[in-house]
Amino acid sequence: MPLKLKILESVQLSKLIILGSGPAGLAAAIYTTRAGVETKIVEGPTPGGQLMFTSEVENYPGFPEPIMGPELMSLMRRQVERLGVEFIPGNVTSVNFTKRPFEINVGKTAYKADSVIVATGASAKQLGLESERRLRGKGVSYCATCDGFFFKDKNVVVVGGGDTAAEDAIYLSNVAKSVVLIHRRDRLRATKVIQDRIFKKGKISFFWSSIVEGILGEKKVEGVKIKELKTGRVYEYRCDGVFIAVGYAPNTEIFRGQLDLDEAGYIRVHDATRTNRKGIFAAGDVVDRVYRQAITAAGQGCQAAMETVRYLEYQEAK
Repeated sequence: MPLKLKILESVQLSKLIILGSGPAGLAAAIYTTRAGVETKIVEGPTPGGQLMFTSEVENYPGFPEPIMGPELMSLMRRQVERLGVEFIPGNVTSVNFTKRPFEINVGKTAYKADSVIVATGASAKQLGLESERRLRGKGVSYCATCDGFFFKDKNVVVVGGGDTAAEDAIYLSNVAKSVVLIHRRDRLRATKVIQDRIFKKGKISFFWSSIVEGILGEKKVEGVKIKELKTGRVYEYRCDGVFIAVGYAPNTEIFRGQLDLDEAGYIRVHDATRTNRKGIFAAGDVVDRVYRQAITAAGQGCQAAMETVRYLEYQEAK
């Protein structure tokens, strides 16, 4: 039986290809295009990034009234499209960054570029519940600093036991009426300093050795179904919001062996956006394991763009 070979359709060489169409990728495209660099963007599995799952955004400068996350990303995209940037639908299936020009494969098409900006973002780890997916953006959130304000004087639940979960609970205790932290173990995994802070907060209570088996509500969150792991008891707790803080995973698996990653999978950079490969830069949540905000991602996208323009000018001068 003859071997079936994967046939790739080659396309012309590009000056720059940006991987990802969230705030970092789109902001980068604005700056590179205005600098005269021909730019293409690979949209990725979720065009627009994590903000496509966010309801109201109140903390992005320039909008005196709250704006829906998808609407904000639509405006950014329209700005980029007006500048003539080409969008490539689909997701990157493989890359070869070991030689120039760099090769990016999207489905059966091979794209080549003199430079690359990686802005593939990070994905919040989920509980894997059907009700979680259905109520995402309707009371289920993965970002306390993004959405906490909308739960002012309401009852909320935080799921998790690490630094992020503890810090989210502390942050929400300054806004919400009450905060309950649900953790599958009988103690937190958070660092001692953060634990000292959370246990001093009077508005935070704890459900130890427990997991969330379901999220209640049809059109919005109305409560959670909790299971005690030691007793097997299942009961309901009424609340208005559920903040899931069981970790984030950077979308970098495809770059293993191609770029230098840290122990958690985030791309290591120096001078803000430069990777270990000359001509390849990274920006946004694929680098940032601390802030994970749209505005910080956009700012880093700007930095990556300006570094890319300098790199290309230097190459041409050589």
